[in-house]
Amino acid sequence: MSPDVRAEWVTFPSGGDEIRGYLARPAGVERPPAVIMAHENLGVTPHRQAVTELFGAAGFACLTVDLYSRIGGRPPQDYTTADERRAKAFLAARDERAVPDLDAGLDYLAGRGDVDTTRAAAVGFCLGGGLVLAWATMTDRLACAVPLYGLPELPPSYSPTGATRSRIEIADQVRCPVQAHFGGADEVIPLDQVARLEEALKLSGQDVEVHVYEGAGHAYHDDTHPNHHPEAARQTWDRTMAFLKAHL
Repeated sequence: MSPDVRAEWVTFPSGGDEIRGYLARPAGVERPPAVIMAHENLGVTPHRQAVTELFGAAGFACLTVDLYSRIGGRPPQDYTTADERRAKAFLAARDERAVPDLDAGLDYLAGRGDVDTTRAAAVGFCLGGGLVLAWATMTDRLACAVPLYGLPELPPSYSPTGATRSRIEIADQVRCPVQAHFGGADEVIPLDQVARLEEALKLSGQDVEVHVYEGAGHAYHDDTHPNHHPEAARQTWDRTMAFLKAHL
């Protein structure tokens, strides 16, 4: 971790529950802008903590909210197949519970006094990417949102209703600028869904960018994942930094 970053675990209330999060702040910066990060379906992994610290080093107060706080900080472990693992992870961080947790994280930063939450953004990965899109349709507190490979449509097994949960159907309701990133070779997200999501986002009237990286698979930004694509990850990071700095 950079000596210019201060990182720690923090706790805060969400409804009647105590939630934890991993917070990284730039040392010596008075009231930096806020970034709320929503993790993928693996939780706040060491990699996710490292990315939180990278945001801190870039000048943001970044809080990654642990959406599995209520169940010990890990997604459900009672699964027998990979798809069952993913389905249970998504259900444990469903919109109805996770979006209020992200909002509570922003409340926590606002209450600290050393973070400028009038300049706030949301960044999410995979599961968290979809949550960030959903949150952006519900709040006016975000200056912008950056989802990375968030599923435009959750299959029925990932949805608490037992039916497909579509981000495409609500994307025209986002209330802030959005910059979305997808892998062109993503084995999880069909490119036709990406195209339909982009069309819907543009109906919002907000500033919208959708970037697709040729040859990159799902989770390409994660340098601990077999799908890591260094060039796509670098471009995504550079574009994300430019977008945040333009809007915060």
